[in-house]
Amino acid sequence: MQKSKHDVWVGLFVLFGAAAILFLALKAGNLLTLSFDSGYTVVARFDNIGGLKRQAAVKSAGVVVGRVQSITFDTKTYQAQVEITLNKGVAFPKDTSAKILTAGLLGEQYIGLEPGYGETNLAAGDTIKSTQSAIVLENLISQFLYSKAADGNSGKEGQK
Repeated sequence: MQKSKHDVWVGLFVLFGAAAILFLALKAGNLLTLSFDSGYTVVARFDNIGGLKRQAAVKSAGVVVGRVQSITFDTKTYQAQVEITLNKGVAFPKDTSAKILTAGLLGEQYIGLEPGYGETNLAAGDTIKSTQSAIVLENLISQFLYSKAADGNSGKEGQK
């Protein structure tokens, strides 16, 4: 009887440990958010979202003020349509701008909101008009190499 009682306690301890590890893994992977406050949803359209993912942070002044709810492709404008859920109690003017930024050099991408100066605030279902797409590192490198190749060719043409 004594041995089976210890087995039950060890089993419960192992289950609790496994649940704690699963919880930490989901939180670290940004796949789990425990927010019971309902917020309001706004939409932003971007030409290129880079590596932005669902549940990515939405920050303003370095503080998380919301999450990316969904990402879809708009076949009419050929842009990515990003639904953002902002926390209740956080209000931004209608002329707020949204940028896709990267945490560190190779970190995860998030949306940065820069408040405008308008009198009226964003409401549920509104669209953020001013957006800046993600900077794609490959495009920057190719532009740099192309400009260097163009500079090299112009120098050779001047010698003839």
